[in-house]
Amino acid sequence: MKKLTLVIWLLYAHSALSDGLPDLGDISQAAINPIQERQIGQQSMMEIRASKQYLTDAEINDYLNQLGSKLVEFSNEPSLGFEFFTINDYNVNAFALPGGFIGVNAGLLLVTESESELASVLGHEIAHVTQHHLARMVSAQQGDSIASMAAIAVAILAARSNGQASQATIASVQARAMQKQLDFTRVHEQEADRIGFETLQKAGFNTHAMPEFLARLQRATRIIDGNAPNYLRTHPVTSDRIADIENRVNNQPYRLMPDSLDFQLVRTKLTGGQKTVNDAIAYFEDALTTHKHGNPVAQQYGLVSALLRSGNLERTKHELAILRLDVKNTPAAQNNAMIETLTAQVKQAAKDPDTLAFYRTAVQNFPQHRALIYDYVELLIASNEANTAVTLLTDQVTRHPTDTRLYDLQARGYHQLNRPLEQHQSQAYSYAWQGNIRAAIQQLEFAKRSGGDFYQLSTIEADLRELREMIDASAKK
Repeated sequence: MKKLTLVIWLLYAHSALSDGLPDLGDISQAAINPIQERQIGQQSMMEIRASKQYLTDAEINDYLNQLGSKLVEFSNEPSLGFEFFTINDYNVNAFALPGGFIGVNAGLLLVTESESELASVLGHEIAHVTQHHLARMVSAQQGDSIASMAAIAVAILAARSNGQASQATIASVQARAMQKQLDFTRVHEQEADRIGFETLQKAGFNTHAMPEFLARLQRATRIIDGNAPNYLRTHPVTSDRIADIENRVNNQPYRLMPDSLDFQLVRTKLTGGQKTVNDAIAYFEDALTTHKHGNPVAQQYGLVSALLRSGNLERTKHELAILRLDVKNTPAAQNNAMIETLTAQVKQAAKDPDTLAFYRTAVQNFPQHRALIYDYVELLIASNEANTAVTLLTDQVTRHPTDTRLYDLQARGYHQLNRPLEQHQSQAYSYAWQGNIRAAIQQLEFAKRSGGDFYQLSTIEADLRELREMIDASAKK
C-alpha cells in the first residue's frame, strides 16, 4: 500500500537541494521550491476534501482528469502530477492551487457549450499552475511554515470567491496583507491566456472556443447587472483581453471538434442531480420528445438515471433497454463506461441474478473506472468475497492514493476478513486525507495494538510520527 507521507516531501526537498540539482529559474521558487509547492497544494486539498462542497462523484472527477491530462501533456510541465476535481457549487468558477490541483465548479461545467470551451478554461488554469502565479502570492509569506502557507492558499481562494466571507479565514492565519494580492494581476491573466491558448492548440481543440466562452460570459454580465459570475471576478475579462485572444485565434483555422459522449453524459448527470426526481424525469422526457437539449443518447441516460432514483424499476428497465438499443445503433456511444455503470446499477436495483457476473466483466473492460469499482466492491463484500475485494482495492489505492472512499471500502473488506491491523490502517488513511489527523492517529494506535510483523509496525510508527508532526506544525501556524 502506498504510505501516507506528507512530511517526507520536505525531507525530499532538502535532499534534492543539497544534491545540487539545478534551479528551475522561476522567481517564485526562490522562496518555495517545487516539492514545497506540492505540499502546500496537498494540505490545502485536505481542507477542501473535508468541506461539504467537495464533489465526490468519481465519474465527473475522472472525466475532468482525462480531459485535463490531454492538455497537461502539451503544457510547460507535462511531468507535474496534476489533479482535477469538482466543487459542488453551481456558480460559474474555476481555480488553481499550487502544485497542480485544479478545481472546477459544477456550474462552469454546465455553462460551457462545448468540450473545447471547457478545455480552454482548464488550459488557462493549467498555465496559472505552471507559471506559479498563486505560489508567487503565497511566497510573500516565506517566513511561515508549510501549514501556514497552505492555510493562506485556502484563504486566498475563499477571498477570490467571496471576499466578505473570507475575512475571518484570512485573519485566522494573520494574512490581512494578502488581501491586496487576492486577484491575479492583468499580467498573470495575459500570461495564462497566451500559454493556455498554445496548450489548447497543441492538444487539438478548437481555439476559437476560448474567446467565444469569455465573450458570452461578458455579455451575460451586462444583462444581469451587478451579478457577475465568480469566474469573471477572479479572472477579470476586459475587452482588451478578449481582443488579444481573438487576434491570436484569427490566425488559426476554425477546427470543428465534436464533443465526446462523456462530456455530454457528465453535463446530463449534473443537470439531473440539481433537480428533484420528478422535475428531472419531466425535463428529460421533454428533451426527448422535442429533440432539444443536446445529445439524445445523453438525454436517454438522464431519463434512466432519474427513473432509477424514483424507484420505478419496471419503467427504468424499459427505458434502459431503449438506451442500450440507442448505444448499439450509435458507434460513438459504444463501449462507454458511464453507460455500463448505469446498466449495472439498474441490474443491482432489480436484483438481477447475473448482476455480479455483469460487474465482473464490466470491471475487466474498464479497470480504471472508479464508479464501477466502488459498486463492484460493495457487492463483493455483501457476497462474502472480501478477498477478491481487497485484492482489487490494493491496486486501486496505488493508482488513487488520496481516494478516501477506496480506503473506507478497504477497511470494510479487512474487517470481514478479521484483519484488524489492516482495517484500522486503511481507516486511518481515509481520515488523514480528509484532514481529520487526530482520528487518523487514533486508528493507527488501534492498529498498533492489534499486533503485526516488524515491517507493519515500523510502517505504523513512521505514519504516526508524520501525523504528529503535522499536528505540531498546525498548532504553530
